[in-house]
Amino acid sequence: MFLLQRLAIESFLKGSSVVVCAPTSSGKTLIGEAAALATVAKGKRLLYTTPLKALSNQKFREFRETFGEKNVGLLTGDAAVNREAPILIMTTEILRNMLYQSVNTVSEGSGLEQVDFIVLDEVHYLSDISRGTVWEETVIYCPKEVQLICLSATISNPEELAGWIGQVHGPTDLVISKRRPVPLTWHFSRKKSLSHLLNPKATNMNRSLSITRFLQKNSLFSYDDGTKRLKGRKAEKRRYHKESASHGDISELSEEDIKTIRRSQVPLVSDTLMHLRTRDMLPSIWFVFSRKGCDDAVQYLEDSGLLNDEEQLKVDSALKEFQAQYPEAVRENAVMYLLQGVAAHHAGCLPLWKSFIEELFQQGLIKVVFATETLAAGINMPARTTVLSSVSKRGDNGHSLLSSNALLQMAGRAGRRGIDKEGHVVLVQTPFEGAEECCKLLFAGPDPLVSQFSASYGMVLNLLSAKRLTPNDQHPNGSNAVHMGRTLEEARALIEQSFGNYVSSEVMIAAKDQLEKMQREIENLELEISDETLYENIKAKLSKEESSIFFVLLEQLKAMRLERLRAHQQMERVRVSALKPLLEKSSGEQIHFICLQYNDKNKTKHSVPALFVGKINTSSYIGLESKMEEWYPNNDDIDQYGEAISDEMDVSDNLNGLEEQDLVVSYYVALGSDNTWYLFTEKWIKAIYKSGLPDVPLVPGDPPSREILKKKLEEVNTAWEKVGKSQYGDLWRAEGAIDTWSWSLNVPLLHNLSAEDEIIMPKEFIEAQRTYREGKKLINTFQRRLRSTEWYKEFQRLSDLNHVQKEKIERLKAKASRIKARISQIEPTGWRDFLQVGEVLHEAQALDINTQLLYPLGETASKIRGANELWLAMAIKNECLIGLKPSQLAAVCGSLVSEGIKIRPTKTSNYVYEVSNVVGNAIEILEEQRSSLLQLQAKHRVEISCDLDMQFAGIVEAWASGLTWREIMMDCGVDDGDLARLLRRTIDLLSQIPVLPEVDPTVQKSAKLAARMMDRSPISELVG
Repeated sequence: MFLLQRLAIESFLKGSSVVVCAPTSSGKTLIGEAAALATVAKGKRLLYTTPLKALSNQKFREFRETFGEKNVGLLTGDAAVNREAPILIMTTEILRNMLYQSVNTVSEGSGLEQVDFIVLDEVHYLSDISRGTVWEETVIYCPKEVQLICLSATISNPEELAGWIGQVHGPTDLVISKRRPVPLTWHFSRKKSLSHLLNPKATNMNRSLSITRFLQKNSLFSYDDGTKRLKGRKAEKRRYHKESASHGDISELSEEDIKTIRRSQVPLVSDTLMHLRTRDMLPSIWFVFSRKGCDDAVQYLEDSGLLNDEEQLKVDSALKEFQAQYPEAVRENAVMYLLQGVAAHHAGCLPLWKSFIEELFQQGLIKVVFATETLAAGINMPARTTVLSSVSKRGDNGHSLLSSNALLQMAGRAGRRGIDKEGHVVLVQTPFEGAEECCKLLFAGPDPLVSQFSASYGMVLNLLSAKRLTPNDQHPNGSNAVHMGRTLEEARALIEQSFGNYVSSEVMIAAKDQLEKMQREIENLELEISDETLYENIKAKLSKEESSIFFVLLEQLKAMRLERLRAHQQMERVRVSALKPLLEKSSGEQIHFICLQYNDKNKTKHSVPALFVGKINTSSYIGLESKMEEWYPNNDDIDQYGEAISDEMDVSDNLNGLEEQDLVVSYYVALGSDNTWYLFTEKWIKAIYKSGLPDVPLVPGDPPSREILKKKLEEVNTAWEKVGKSQYGDLWRAEGAIDTWSWSLNVPLLHNLSAEDEIIMPKEFIEAQRTYREGKKLINTFQRRLRSTEWYKEFQRLSDLNHVQKEKIERLKAKASRIKARISQIEPTGWRDFLQVGEVLHEAQALDINTQLLYPLGETASKIRGANELWLAMAIKNECLIGLKPSQLAAVCGSLVSEGIKIRPTKTSNYVYEVSNVVGNAIEILEEQRSSLLQLQAKHRVEISCDLDMQFAGIVEAWASGLTWREIMMDCGVDDGDLARLLRRTIDLLSQIPVLPEVDPTVQKSAKLAARMMDRSPISELVG
């Protein structure tokens, strides 16, 4: 027994609650098991909670093996097994709902009788945006006589967590350990190597992994001293010149240069696996952040042969046994890879199949499992090595680094106690991050727990209805009402015990004081660098005559620059008008090559050869249309040569004289030679070439090449990132997929595209271009004249001082922004949210917020489990549900709980079952009611989703009507796991309806029948 475990056990045995904070795989579960043993010995009860149903199911199986079947029960939204057992495993939401019935007390019928301990496993979920509130409520409502045992992964503020629990619940000890029973070694995988990520003392990055060292050693890249750009050398094999080595510093490279280097070193899955295999680092959990990525990775290892003959026989035997028991749960396309020792584990798989994979992995019969990050949440799959395919994830705003906690949680799966002397974590080179970013994330340390406390309809209704009197009041419409027991003041006292309020009281005052000082300093500095101050300082240094002449020259310069901007505006108008017909023509029988040009954020010019696909509708791509911004002429615009229009001199321009833009631009798409999709307007095209690819089918019977590319563009499953902005439309890009790589290889490099091959622009554009260039040359001549004066030298000196001050202001603003972010995280908002939700309930006639009367709608809503209890109650009580057949009622309920269910990227809506007319009409009626509730929520600034989606109701109706799993999946566009999740959610809602108060009896009867009809193999989440 480790010191961590001994100290924690001593704490709860002496009567204290305890918070245990330690790395993943440090043996925290043993502490919960010790509490369970003590409970059973005393004849008392223990409740053990987890954040996930799958984790609860796993703990249920493990505890039954340890304590016997009669001593262990399970309570989740899907199942209730032996619920009176002394050890009861459940999800945290179920416990929170039990506590609603007896806040801070143990009352008869609450389910808390004889409970000694409540174990909150994975308590760091308190920071989870969607689930965090549940954990805080559980601690706040828990009766004082029940001891809490809180098990958390490593966080940066465990003292705050333990202090808060001690304040709101009772005496609480804190036990912290940073030691892992099995130490971790960090590695970094590149195309031809697997190296240690850290130096021998583990204090910094392994220097051999730096880009500088790479440039010094690698013969395929050199650095052009003239342009400060990387250039490839494929034919030459000369060593890198020592005199160029200094340019290897990452600060000297553009973003595109770094990306080029990194892309050249991205390993294949088979490359990294080869190193793991030869170094005896298997079995491995390989984290990939998409389902498709997991499935693709499995296919790359088709002939890996990781199992010997004996192991293959065992897998084959286990597979036949599983197939005999659950014939419809077998993932047929995964069987051949399973016999190679490779599998995928993600939310797209059936729960039964995932459990089967977990069992095989625990037996050592799967050597590599490709999994999404949900596997890191406590599922018992011990591995020698964990591999992270990336330390960033794609989101709405492009790629962003993982949180430190997410990295540590996944890494913590490595190292098996009692088997491995050390665990291994392998981070992989990607085009987006290298060893530098990996180390930055690793050394950042764990993130703090942050309160996510927010009010819900269920919270408001249940807190105010915890104590009840006999109904004796009347609703305005004549129906009965239930008088509330807890007052608003009492409810507020509970809400203000949130973790966020506790932290804010400690941190808020200091943070606000610091922010106020910074803002005063910024205001003073901005006053010092204003144009008025600058001009006053110049006047003080020059004579009256000199300053008069100087300011006349400045005004002349402004006028010239304004005229040049007008010329640029006219040039772009002609340019767009000239390019439109050329681009329309380019959409013919040939797919032309083009050159796009832009400056990155470091002002480095990029010229990208690309394959022109055609004109598109931006609203079809990832909600891109909503991100489009109107850009008006400004000094940040870029001319057609990638040069900034603004001048070096820091002089403000009066742009009021510019004409308002009436130019209509179009958006087009192209696939770059770097396998990146580009979305752009005419403004970003440097050249269109006569050459290209023929727009013909690659194989007889296939669509033409352009149609294939457009289809692949529709499958882009990533966010578009803006890389250029202009008044003439923006430039966006998105990463291409593996299956577009071969297309990008057909795009020639720029030096292979000659100027003679360019399509010549019309004379009108060439004339407008000449006018613009002449204006630019005139300004340059004037500026040189101005710079030669003594007056300008003083102006430049003062401008340089202003520039230094501006940099200081930017640093202060960045720091102030970080402090504001921290304040926004800890700002106490619970009570305000509570009142706003109460106002919605009041207007919806569910609760009278003034007299605290609970009406029938509120009575129903208070008993529902769901994301929006009020909306579900309104829908279930709607008269349109009366008379529906069980399968039809199931379909309507399915439309209420389909959030997050998606059609596979490779499928279309044609693969979704149509609903019956009766169901469609009912959902249309509910849609009107939903719209009213959304308006009411918006009025009171309440943001709680009201889900209603007819898209998948037909599938639910088909399943409830008796279609088999095989029949449905034969013609279905939804992943197995998603469909199982949708059906389980539907069953959960249907199962609640028969016991809800104030619901029509015929609807309750129909719901009971529907739930019974739907609850059949293979969607059960329980195994064994």
